[in-house]
Amino acid sequence: MTSNEIRQKFLGFFEKHGHAVIPSASLIPENDPSVLFTTAGMHPLVPYLLGEKHPLGQRLTDVQKCVRTGDIDEVGDYSHHTFFEMLGNWSLGDYFKKEVITWSYEFLTSPEYLGLDKNRIAVSVFEGDVDAPFDSEAYETWKNLGISESRIAKLPKKNNWWGPAGEAGPCGPDTEMFYWVGNPNEVPESFNDDNDLWLEIWNDVFMQYDKSKEGVFTELSQKNIDTGMGLERTLAVVNGLDDNYKTELFWPIIESIENSTGKKYEDEQKAMRIIADHIKASVFILGDNMGVAPSNSGQGYVLRRLIRRAVRYGKQLGMISFTGEVAKVVIEIYKDVYPEVLNNKDFILSNLSQEEEKFEKTLEKGLKEFEKGISPFVLFTTYGFPFEMTKELATEKGIKIDENEFNEEFKKHQELSQTSSAGMFKGGLADAGEETKQLHTATHLLRQALENILGENIIQKGSNINSERLRFDFAFSRKVTDEEKKKVEDLVNQKIKEALPVTRVELSKEEALATGASHTFGDKYGDIVSVYYVGDSRETAFSKEFCGGPHVNNTNELGVFKIVKEEAVSAGVRRIKAVLE
Repeated sequence: MTSNEIRQKFLGFFEKHGHAVIPSASLIPENDPSVLFTTAGMHPLVPYLLGEKHPLGQRLTDVQKCVRTGDIDEVGDYSHHTFFEMLGNWSLGDYFKKEVITWSYEFLTSPEYLGLDKNRIAVSVFEGDVDAPFDSEAYETWKNLGISESRIAKLPKKNNWWGPAGEAGPCGPDTEMFYWVGNPNEVPESFNDDNDLWLEIWNDVFMQYDKSKEGVFTELSQKNIDTGMGLERTLAVVNGLDDNYKTELFWPIIESIENSTGKKYEDEQKAMRIIADHIKASVFILGDNMGVAPSNSGQGYVLRRLIRRAVRYGKQLGMISFTGEVAKVVIEIYKDVYPEVLNNKDFILSNLSQEEEKFEKTLEKGLKEFEKGISPFVLFTTYGFPFEMTKELATEKGIKIDENEFNEEFKKHQELSQTSSAGMFKGGLADAGEETKQLHTATHLLRQALENILGENIIQKGSNINSERLRFDFAFSRKVTDEEKKKVEDLVNQKIKEALPVTRVELSKEEALATGASHTFGDKYGDIVSVYYVGDSRETAFSKEFCGGPHVNNTNELGVFKIVKEEAVSAGVRRIKAVLE
């Protein structure tokens, strides 16, 4: 079965069960500072999970592109990835546990769909604690579907609980599905989640509770379902492969690395997997329509780390100036499913090439510093010099490195980094707080004001909002002058004083486009879209924009708008930071 067949079967199955198919959202989250990248299908749907009405109804399904770097050190084994596709379906206050579990089992085992062996399936459910009871409904549903009790594990929160995304918010138990990937003649009678041959393939989350900031759990009035199945793992399992890198989504990349190095995958699995995974993730981050370039902060820093880590492992295999060639293979695999990687090919290749070149110079500089006897930790933090490489150099020169000392320093460095970035993990639309809603509405006013004052169609390249400030990135070729900033500020504040109503309407995509509504994130919208108007009528509205919300009801709720900073983010992209006082 091909990856495309699985995508189509999944979407078709849930469409048959009344779900609207929605396109993948950007990898760069819109207005959510709690994460650097879209790490799951639920991120773009947060407003709707919190009660905002989705234009396409209460049942949704999609294939969402995701990036996760939390377990980057795990990449190199057969099943972990930085970039992956998540097959998902949602109920926004509609069906609940029994329906979704029954459908999950049908999709996994029916010969019409994945046709997996029922005897190789096991599941886990929430065992219950002081906050919430044992999930007897999920347990009984699985039992009634024919799963034996020895294959249904009752596990604690750390295994079978989702959320909340911040300190407070929607959360609940989940049920996870596992498939035995070992010898089919040696499937154990009982399920043990510590055995790696039981591979997790699907997770159904039951958003059942709301956790308060005081840690009190209450039942949600709108209960939601949020599921996630990794395409890469599923593709390997369905085709009887014990290695995701042998699937069609990775093998052409591996072959290109084999061809350019003359080495075999079986002998260099870890290095080749890391190169394939990291270059693929880099292609998707750069190739996203909201794509970012390598830098020393935020998403750009993660991207830089991925490229440099790939280059480091490429060097191990004797590869030189190779990232572009590997990227071309990635683009070829995905160009029909995600056309943005082909459309943004030049941007992808030029940034990879520049970053690879920069890293070469960094390595040269680092080598000189190393010769002077500078500490490995300073090489790592100041020059971005990989510790593993420092170790190799030291071994070559007969110098011993104290790994324990390095690890202690590294821990301290991590703590400082986490403390300094802690602010960005608070708030966001996940909180749906009043300050956040106000700043979200102010962002719409800012975008329109920039367009009016700068006299250009302002293409948004990202935004990030928390309860204290808004950050807005946009494509523009030069610095915005002080005079222009003042005019933008004045125009936004004028619209706030005019006490304009903020109205949400649902239109077909064609109707919405015909109104001239801004649609920076065009690809992520379905056939029916939600448009927010700021103004007395659609015809005279100051701002018209495709958006999921939420917003305030009137601009007079916003206070005084003030731009605190305007700066370059990367070539051709500017950033404005602003507050409401």
